[in-house]
Amino acid sequence: MKKIPGIILVLLTIALLMSACVAPATPTLTDAEKTAIAGTVTAVFSKPTDEVQPSATPSPTAPPTPEPTPTVAVPVGPDTYPEGVNPLTGLKVENPELLHRRPVIMKISNHQIDYQPQWGLSKADLIFEYYIGWGANRFAALYYGQDCDRIGPIRSIRRVDGHLGSLYQAVVGSTGGDGNDVLPYLNNYIPGRYFLDKYLCPGVCDDGRNVVYSVFGDSAALSEYFNNQGYALENPDLSGMAFSATPPEGGESGTSAWISFGAGEGSEFVYDETSGKYLRFAMDETTNNVYGPSIDQNTGEQLAFSNLIVINAPYTEYKTTLHSIDLIGNTGGLPATVFRDGKAYEITWKTPNPAKPIQFFDGNGNPFLLKPGNSWIVLLGTSSPVNIEGGEWSFTFSIP
Repeated sequence: MKKIPGIILVLLTIALLMSACVAPATPTLTDAEKTAIAGTVTAVFSKPTDEVQPSATPSPTAPPTPEPTPTVAVPVGPDTYPEGVNPLTGLKVENPELLHRRPVIMKISNHQIDYQPQWGLSKADLIFEYYIGWGANRFAALYYGQDCDRIGPIRSIRRVDGHLGSLYQAVVGSTGGDGNDVLPYLNNYIPGRYFLDKYLCPGVCDDGRNVVYSVFGDSAALSEYFNNQGYALENPDLSGMAFSATPPEGGESGTSAWISFGAGEGSEFVYDETSGKYLRFAMDETTNNVYGPSIDQNTGEQLAFSNLIVINAPYTEYKTTLHSIDLIGNTGGLPATVFRDGKAYEITWKTPNPAKPIQFFDGNGNPFLLKPGNSWIVLLGTSSPVNIEGGEWSFTFSIP
């Protein structure tokens, strides 16, 4: 056998040492994986994507890439959260400084401008949907862990926004409100912490068309405005919600949920096994009331949520378009249904503290573990009927 020349042997040795020193590529983490890291538990990860197909039935030729499940998942909350973890989503945020401020709630119309979808809903941590009269509903979108510079169209403030603002220690952006029956009520809960105009550019600003659906908001700018007005809160205590990537035991099939507030105001949430989220569909008045994907105009992507939460809340109707929704003061507990991971869970919601978020409990009185990520929360009346056929649920708004 021939000997390898010394110089060649030296070169081969150097090459092998250099290849051993190359650092491996850093993997991209999913929402669930970030939660596992936040709980200081080491997990094994693979590279995911977070795309959602704009269809109730994902395309068989190009379905979304599934999110892998970490080998270890630990609960986060409801009392404490690791540094940099958003207590309203259970996820680590890119900019932890955002958590040292009040959340921002923006009032968003559900009457589609020119029959087009809304802007900015995909960046909200929580979206509350509730009845405003005449079969119509409205959204209150809460921004905390991330901001959005185009949210809307922005509409008027309602009495329930005082409760939401108090529970989440938030400031609220809107384009007006009833000076007799709404604003005095709000002053009992969030005095000074709501904005009613459309000329605070870019915080809440008309885009130049000067029509009822031409006002849009910027959550970071509105937050800065209220800070300058003396309403800053550096470390809000928003504890109360609990999260885990592992679904709770029990529950029943919950593949879809249809929500109806009245004629022309329906929506459907359909579980997509590939993305692990509920995709939102809404009625499109331009196609003879056929449901289509709810699209965020900022991204062009369909709205998708880790949790859909339907709660029964006490409504009091004073006029056809004037209601109170009593969220604060529910210490005994009222029914709710949570949809996560394709399953539905009958639970209880409470608000034992008027300045702490809505809390959710299982049948044994333990904190219910939501899926890490964003949540859509529907405020239905206490007498709202529900129909279940297999895993398909339907809720119809009703108040006594």
